[in-house]
Amino acid sequence: MVVDELARRWNAAGWREKFGGEIAQAKDVLMLKPQEYMNVSGQAVQRTQAFYKIEPNQTIVVHDEIDLPFGKIRVKVGGGHGGHNGLRSIIQMTGDAFLRVRCGLGKPVGGKEKVTGHVLGGFSKAEQSELPFLIGGAADAAQMVLDKGPTAAMNKVNTDK
Repeated sequence: MVVDELARRWNAAGWREKFGGEIAQAKDVLMLKPQEYMNVSGQAVQRTQAFYKIEPNQTIVVHDEIDLPFGKIRVKVGGGHGGHNGLRSIIQMTGDAFLRVRCGLGKPVGGKEKVTGHVLGGFSKAEQSELPFLIGGAADAAQMVLDKGPTAAMNKVNTDK
């Protein structure tokens, strides 16, 4: 949803299927939405990076994060996968030097056995009303990383003001 918002803002040309994902380009930014299973999404990222000669530190991964409350956004450089299968796959295929825009979903009620349903399920009515702010804020964070660099983005986004 965040990448779709960026594509809308930047008037990207239409999406096309390539490398196991959907790709669109706007300005000097290439956007990829992997379309394979989450636990192999790193393959699409790696293929795209290899073809376009994109370094991991030039890659921003926007992802959901259950360790952040719903609606919180954080920018991060590198790090582990924290149990996120998509991140695990990307790290296995490309290393961990990529930049991240982490979008908080909050922890599910009921423990670890509820994580899959929580992450893949729909949003509650309250979350749906806040979702445009999360999507817009995450798109703003990605834009800030591109415009001002990851350190400036972290200093601005990673505060609780």
